[in-house]
Amino acid sequence: MVKKKSMRTDVCPECGSTEIVVDERHGETICAKCGLVIDEKLVDTGQEWRAFDHDQRMKRERVGASLTYMRHDKGLSTLIGRSGYAELYKFEPEKRKQIIKLRRWHKQILSATERNLRFALSELDRIASYLDLPRNIREEAAMIYRKAVEKGLVRGRSMESVVAAAIYAACRQHDAPRTLDEIAEASGIKKREIGRTYRFLTKELGLKLLPTSPIDYVPRFASALGLSGEVQAKAIQILKEAMKKELTAGRGPTGVAAAAIYIAATLCGERRTQREIAEITRVTEVTIRNRYKELIEKLGLEVEEEGEKTERKGVDILH
Repeated sequence: MVKKKSMRTDVCPECGSTEIVVDERHGETICAKCGLVIDEKLVDTGQEWRAFDHDQRMKRERVGASLTYMRHDKGLSTLIGRSGYAELYKFEPEKRKQIIKLRRWHKQILSATERNLRFALSELDRIASYLDLPRNIREEAAMIYRKAVEKGLVRGRSMESVVAAAIYAACRQHDAPRTLDEIAEASGIKKREIGRTYRFLTKELGLKLLPTSPIDYVPRFASALGLSGEVQAKAIQILKEAMKKELTAGRGPTGVAAAAIYIAATLCGERRTQREIAEITRVTEVTIRNRYKELIEKLGLEVEEEGEKTERKGVDILH
């Protein structure tokens, strides 16, 4: 089979033609104009076996799993598997003892750093699963924790707090922020301790993280409240206008996002109460009311408040 390479830039040394073809069957590179064999005995980099469906391809694949920072050994080392007692009893007593001893020794050869990584990364995976974080954020958090271990920043601090701080930093790096309250609930570590460790890590590791934008919280909060895409778009539009007028400066991003969602939901006819929004966003109703009043006053929005609607309904019923 002769296959033409459309993007090949080779030039024939005999006639100067750029019409070069590759004969994959014979392993030769040939000039299509003069017929000169430019190269021969080409190496075939394709697989030497055939697969007709996905199952066959997976069974015949001879490569291991991809490199991952979520494993203490990055997924490169081997492990002596755990055989059942039925399989062990197939061996002679001496051989059986040897297998059990080898398995025990295999666990003991890990260094202190490897043991620390093993426990820490399993805890990281547990917290990330609780928060429903994607794989790329988990890998980034594992990388941050590894850097902290290499620089000796874990000494004198609890492993759990460093793991939680690494997850918080990774979420912010990938514009998928989680609040300190959420991470504190998932990890069981106090919010103050996570914040203190996070600031320490960013300083020592030189992590350059921009302030969290309220817009980053809108999709997740709106989805949790069961709001439509129209409400999300409206909330983002309100926040962009607020950011232009610097109304979000010095304000907690979650509180501003909650107020914008409350306004957008009301304007789009998908009203949610301040209490419902407060439960999802984990900010107080007082904060939502304060941010709400600031936004409608500075942006000139006309929104019907919960009390006004209740009062009007009462008037309608009386009439």
